[in-house]
Amino acid sequence: MSFDIDIVVRYGPLLLSGLWTTVYICALASILAVAAGLAAALLYGLPLRFAKLLCRVYIEVMRGTPILILLFILYYGGPSIGLTLEAETVGILGLGFYGGGYFAEIFRAGFQSIPPGQIEAARMLGIPRRMIVARIQIPQMLTLIIPPSTNQVIILTKESALLSIITVAELTKNTTQMVNETFAVVEPYVAVALLYWLIIEGIALAGGALERRFGHAS
Repeated sequence: MSFDIDIVVRYGPLLLSGLWTTVYICALASILAVAAGLAAALLYGLPLRFAKLLCRVYIEVMRGTPILILLFILYYGGPSIGLTLEAETVGILGLGFYGGGYFAEIFRAGFQSIPPGQIEAARMLGIPRRMIVARIQIPQMLTLIIPPSTNQVIILTKESALLSIITVAELTKNTTQMVNETFAVVEPYVAVALLYWLIIEGIALAGGALERRFGHAS
């Protein structure tokens, strides 16, 4: 069995279009996931029982529900309650809030790694909570949370392949179109595997660079 490179070349623009869609959706979803996770971790740290309960419910729902179910609820169930969103928007929101549940636990563990004495000393000096978080907690915990955060972004990127089921023209969806039109299997999936590998390697390299940067800074 031979590998027909001409198929890959002919469908190159389609694959690159899917690659771009995957990259920007995953980038926006990752930013949303980090923001949602950080917000949940900060709320969880407040001395308010209701805030802790709300964050706990969010984290458990996101971690306990398959991402495909969340996407179906948003995309197919949303219109029944007046919420009609584009498929790409659903992908960003679904991946973002799903990943936020995991990032919340990463940030929570990072906050707990800071010695309580430092926080108490800062409070005694009258430093506002936002400054304690920005100047004391986050800088110290960055080295610890970057590796699991990088891994979580990689997981979200792989999960993005499920967006093809809700008609998002990302990498997997366009590859399926390529297979249906050419009846070839090996060439399209080898090409898409290589493209996903390149994305993942890029994320891993960026994570490693951040880890070294903030590791040296600390």
